[in-house]
Amino acid sequence: MQTYEEVRNYVDEENVKFIRLAFFDVFGNQRNIAIMPSELKRAFSEGISFDASSIPGFGEDADKSDLFLRPDPSTLSIVPWRPLDGEVCRMFCNIYYPDGRPFERDTRYILKQAVKHAKEKGFRVNFGPEIEFYVFKLDENGDHTMIPIDRAGYMAVGPEDRGENLRRDICFNLLEMGITPEASHHESGPGQNEVDFRYSDALLAADNTSTFKWAVRNLAESNGMWADFSPKPLRGQPGNGMHLNISVENSDGSDYNMQFMAGILKHIREMTLFLNPMENSYERFGQMEAPLYVSWSQQNRSQLIRIPAVADDGRKRLELRSPDPSANPYLAYALLIYAGLDGIEHHLSPDLPMNINLFCADPEMTSKLDKLPSHLQEAVQYAQGSEFISDIVPGECLDAYIKR
Repeated sequence: MQTYEEVRNYVDEENVKFIRLAFFDVFGNQRNIAIMPSELKRAFSEGISFDASSIPGFGEDADKSDLFLRPDPSTLSIVPWRPLDGEVCRMFCNIYYPDGRPFERDTRYILKQAVKHAKEKGFRVNFGPEIEFYVFKLDENGDHTMIPIDRAGYMAVGPEDRGENLRRDICFNLLEMGITPEASHHESGPGQNEVDFRYSDALLAADNTSTFKWAVRNLAESNGMWADFSPKPLRGQPGNGMHLNISVENSDGSDYNMQFMAGILKHIREMTLFLNPMENSYERFGQMEAPLYVSWSQQNRSQLIRIPAVADDGRKRLELRSPDPSANPYLAYALLIYAGLDGIEHHLSPDLPMNINLFCADPEMTSKLDKLPSHLQEAVQYAQGSEFISDIVPGECLDAYIKR
């Protein structure tokens, strides 16, 4: 949908009673305000105001705190797990100052600017995330426990895999919301699951990533469980990754993937704060197929970036394996686009591939490789000293990550 009139007609025809206007704070946490259909026209023409001083990273001045939400009609979706009698729909919103200027700390806006910049250079960057999460039991009071719903392993089947029905519900609900999952399966950890998505342009991929996490949390709770997207929920077990499959398209048909990858490798340590923003993000690195070194190779899952075998459609891609699901996808995807384009603009080439298993490699060899930050404070230091980051991330956003 593209216009207020189309949205209005849909709301009337589908008997929608509540409209959730959703947006994101600088950490990628979804926020929303619900309006009645009678307020829909005002939302499109004037915007719905909210208190920015109450949103982390948006500003602390209570005397100048009004911002306005205006819905993006193309993101309209029904909320399928809510009652059908008097349906609920959701639209993501753009954020504006009272004078109509875009709010520069809106990370969805930051990603839009990155996509626009890539388009002006003649490129389209596609993302296909693979998102892992744990599912734990609720106790008799409905409170969270750290007891996994099963003890199954990688790609197990029922009855050992007790997440089959939940993954089915997740996929069916996503389809109703216009999102097509590519695959789902049990992961290596107890109660750990993964859902993979088809390639799409960066903004749609980030919207789908955010919608997915929201849907999973709601559907798990309604099934008497809870979903945990944190990077390392259980000590001694695999962490949750958000592997990103990235491909670069260009109007002249040339292959720029290697130069794009070189740009990511160049800037990865500066970006890591935003790809891995939690303390326990760094407990995941260097074990159980999570990378530790700044390296790449063909197909090799011990690397930061691997180049998967070419699919039947001939599409070339790279898989970045360091991000985790606690990252804000809008900010993460924007930074990766700018880093990759820097590699293309400066004709960068990656170092030679490391065609070995780095998890059991000779220390003499690995000592020559750059490492990802080993803890959150080191990632903060890289980001603070980065001209690349300061050119893209507003200072207030960076401060919010540092003070988190």
